[in-house]
Amino acid sequence: MRRFEGRSILITGAGSGLGRAAAMRLASEGGRVSCVDVNEAGAAETASAIRDQGGEAVAVWCDVSDPDAVNRAVEGILRRCGALHVLANVAGIGGFRRTAEVTLEEWSRVLAVNLTGTFLMCQRALPALLETRGVIINTASVAGLKSHPYCAAYCASKGGVVMLTKALAVEYARKGVRINCLCPGGVETPLLARFQPPEGVHPAAFARIAPLERYGQPEEVAGTLAFLASDDASYINGATVAVDGGMSA
Repeated sequence: MRRFEGRSILITGAGSGLGRAAAMRLASEGGRVSCVDVNEAGAAETASAIRDQGGEAVAVWCDVSDPDAVNRAVEGILRRCGALHVLANVAGIGGFRRTAEVTLEEWSRVLAVNLTGTFLMCQRALPALLETRGVIINTASVAGLKSHPYCAAYCASKGGVVMLTKALAVEYARKGVRINCLCPGGVETPLLARFQPPEGVHPAAFARIAPLERYGQPEEVAGTLAFLASDDASYINGATVAVDGGMSA
């Protein structure tokens, strides 16, 4: 399939995990991908891998929680590509921690990257997406749909992404921009490795959020992201799509 032929695509968190898988997938379908990440080396590796497979990609450094960095990144992409058709907000951080031990700095950083970063990218990209009648895919989590123990900041941030997506979707629907939310379950990425249970916690506390059979692979989630970003999903707007093997069922 070449569903993104001639389209300019911006993917945050493209330096590893789901962001890298999404960048590889959309580039394989003809997209011109800007691989955005605070991990500059990781973004460069993703862009290089895409080019090695005959695709078109560049690496762009950006801390999505920094408004000035977001402005510079989007402006540079628009200068280079001339337009923007798809924004995929995948960048995120998190982990398990006893709530009483979470510092204000830790809480603020998780919300800054996961929620504020998604907002800033959407806000800055929307003028360009209005011109192309483009698409936004925001990445939340099953943790934004059902409670998870020992990750209050992460749940709060991802629940915020879900509702941010819905609010934007109804605001911009009549203006031609589709905005949907992807909610992965446990996926084998570097982020998953950071979710280690606090010492001394009984394993039963995590039984309700354990995968039903196995963890997902980044490529499996990237396939759903590609569908939502494509014209095949032209009548899907404001949706929250869980890709979790049944964890949230």
